[in-house]
Amino acid sequence: MNTTLKSLAFLLGILCFPINVVSASNPHQLIDSQAQEMVSIIRNNQELYAKDPELFKDKINVVFEPMVDFRRVGASVMGKKYYLAASSSQRLQFIQSFKTSLLDTYSSTLAQWGDQKIITIFPEVSEFNKTEDVQQNLITSNNIYPITYKVRKDKNGNWLIINIIVNGVNLGLTFRNQFQALAKEHDENIDEIIKHWTSDANLD
Repeated sequence: MNTTLKSLAFLLGILCFPINVVSASNPHQLIDSQAQEMVSIIRNNQELYAKDPELFKDKINVVFEPMVDFRRVGASVMGKKYYLAASSSQRLQFIQSFKTSLLDTYSSTLAQWGDQKIITIFPEVSEFNKTEDVQQNLITSNNIYPITYKVRKDKNGNWLIINIIVNGVNLGLTFRNQFQALAKEHDENIDEIIKHWTSDANLD
């Protein structure tokens, strides 16, 4: 497994704890809290995936969905051309397929991680823009990976993840390129793209 992509999978899972754990007013504090909580969960559930992978996946799923703006991310992955060409039903189908593929891919990858350390870089500001970059470092036994989480405040005041860049790897762009490749392969047939979609960030 590519080390950078494996790190990416770990970090996506890190971001999946409930948004109400800490005050949602500070995105840096929020992401840091989720990271530390997820590290703890992974350490305490090292054997769960082997014994009951579906239960492990369910644990991730419960906390994963509230943290990510899947509608916005899904639209970005499709790109303007295909998003506008798709029907409302096709858009919903793709977003669900995209969400499911991410969960299946990352839940299996998260189980492979043990002792890691996350350091959040806190800026000296108290007011934030509608979109913010949250910087962290993932520290492993032999390397340090810089991470950028792009988060956006929704109409309810919640900070939701819209993209992640790990060690120079742009996750949103990676998936968008995958969608474009499938579109070319299936003659731009959106139903076929959705049918054949899998999370080819496939980290195996």
